[in-house]
Amino acid sequence: MQTLKAIFLNTSLKNSKEPSHTEGFIHDVQVHYNQLGVESEIIRLADYDIAYGVQEDMGEGDQWPQILKKILAADIVIIGTPLWLGEKSSLATQAIERLYGSSSVTNDKGQAIFYNKVGGVAITGNEDGAKHAAASILYGLSHIGFVIPPNVDAYWVGEAGPGDSYMDAGRDNEFTKSAIQRLAYNTYHLAGLLKNNPIPNEGNTLE
Repeated sequence: MQTLKAIFLNTSLKNSKEPSHTEGFIHDVQVHYNQLGVESEIIRLADYDIAYGVQEDMGEGDQWPQILKKILAADIVIIGTPLWLGEKSSLATQAIERLYGSSSVTNDKGQAIFYNKVGGVAITGNEDGAKHAAASILYGLSHIGFVIPPNVDAYWVGEAGPGDSYMDAGRDNEFTKSAIQRLAYNTYHLAGLLKNNPIPNEGNTLE
């Protein structure tokens, strides 16, 4: 089987000059991918100038097209987000909007361009809202053509209110460690199946 490729979109509001608990969480998913032979890359969206809109390319200065190119070359796409006021980050929303801008583009079989790609979500925060954010992101990915395996909503949330974040207190949480493992293995298993047996185009083309 060909080597699988995974892209993580880290939608932290911090750029790479600052530490990101979401990125720390993603690194713990990568540990499993490394063991499984999956090539992976993290893209910190806050490092890029991403225009608002729902087009593939919003014109001069828009750096989304170079991110989209990497997404289209990947078998697995995982959106990592912090929680703010119980919601996914604004950059996570923007990523879904920009992905939606390619929802009418087709592959060589006439299916949506994201068919046969597997999606997942990784969430950190010290307040509630993980399941709500996961539901929103996973539905958005599914709606535009991604395949969503079972148990790919890995998250960690600490106590309500100000307090420790993931890299301070979450890495030893047994529930979260198990969720990270399921996320990694289920995306790996299903992506491998789809790589060898893509979804037939009977009844699902956009043309």
